[in-house]
Amino acid sequence: MRTFKVPWVTRIAEKKDPYRVLVSCILSLRTKDKTTAEASFRLFREADSPARMLALKKSSISRLIYPVGFYRNKAGYIRGLSFQIIADFGGKVPDNLDDLLKLKGVGRKTANLVLGLGYGIAAICVDTHVHRISNRLGWVKTLTPGDTEFALMKILPRRYWIELNTLLVAFGQHICLPVSPLCSRCRVSGLCPKKGVKQRR
Repeated sequence: MRTFKVPWVTRIAEKKDPYRVLVSCILSLRTKDKTTAEASFRLFREADSPARMLALKKSSISRLIYPVGFYRNKAGYIRGLSFQIIADFGGKVPDNLDDLLKLKGVGRKTANLVLGLGYGIAAICVDTHVHRISNRLGWVKTLTPGDTEFALMKILPRRYWIELNTLLVAFGQHICLPVSPLCSRCRVSGLCPKKGVKQRR
């Protein structure tokens, strides 16, 4: 049976540090996993807390996280949210959705990932993989990741919410690709209605 590497953010969550999960998730947006892992390692070696991050200049953070996508913008977000965490939340990453969404640069996907992987609080993190695969499987019929999140909340037992992202992201990176999914290698191909699939291998 073939096994896949779990996403980097899931691996970083093993340290049980919501701040690392938050920062790694921001780095991962529009960036390949290997690049995210290397950038996270360099950055956390220098600063692994909001206070230590603020001791770095934005240019230094940019240099450490290069070449992640939009690295200059992300450096600004990381420094900004580190300040917010200290100023507004006593140095602790918020453990609820409303407060997480107050952090600049944090959307529902990132906030839910921090809740699930950082705090073990049931939350469904919907990225492009979860959105695509959930629709292909016919679980939902939605147009946006936001719609998918709420639709999945209605049909999935809460005990599966946290691990759903890890499972479907790994599956989406290796088998259920955006274009020409590898249906011939998929062990659940016979159960999948393949909604919206035009080309497959």
